[in-house]
Amino acid sequence: MAGSPPGNGQIRETGFTRRGVAQVSEIANPMIDRVLAKKAGISTALLGSWDEIAGADFAETTRPEKITWPRRDYGGGDGGYEPGVLTIACEGARALFLTHAQGELISRINAFFGFPAIRQIRIVQKPVSSGPPRSRRIPPLQGASARKLEEMIEGVEEGPLREALKRLGTAVYTPNRRLR
Repeated sequence: MAGSPPGNGQIRETGFTRRGVAQVSEIANPMIDRVLAKKAGISTALLGSWDEIAGADFAETTRPEKITWPRRDYGGGDGGYEPGVLTIACEGARALFLTHAQGELISRINAFFGFPAIRQIRIVQKPVSSGPPRSRRIPPLQGASARKLEEMIEGVEEGPLREALKRLGTAVYTPNRRLR
């Protein structure tokens, strides 16, 4: 079986099969995209790429909020496409700098979409960053859960991957408690 390709229920060298397994993002993004498109007119792709689109000057102090598309006139107009207005939340004084750079930002956004999706930017001043993230310490596993986790990561060599798997396994096997 060493020379046969993985699949058909055979175990790969890593010990896991791919059949029936999907990444969370593959499942969640389409659902989230539908909600975002309906409520705000934006997608997770725009939100996920915002740091590259906004650039180093505005990545930390801005966040796209919604895209407002013009109402379509189905009663006799040309019915053509019209670009929308992107509302961006911006912190304090950075709004002035964003106002001066909005032509370049519109170009970057339209390049991201691949067509002229945005014609104007509306800036709303409000806090964007929620402060430094709080780190939550999870107590180490004990008993059967700890043994099971050790068995699962037994073949992984010491290093960052093993530590990450250990943290993930600990978070999964820790009994649910209300997060504060």
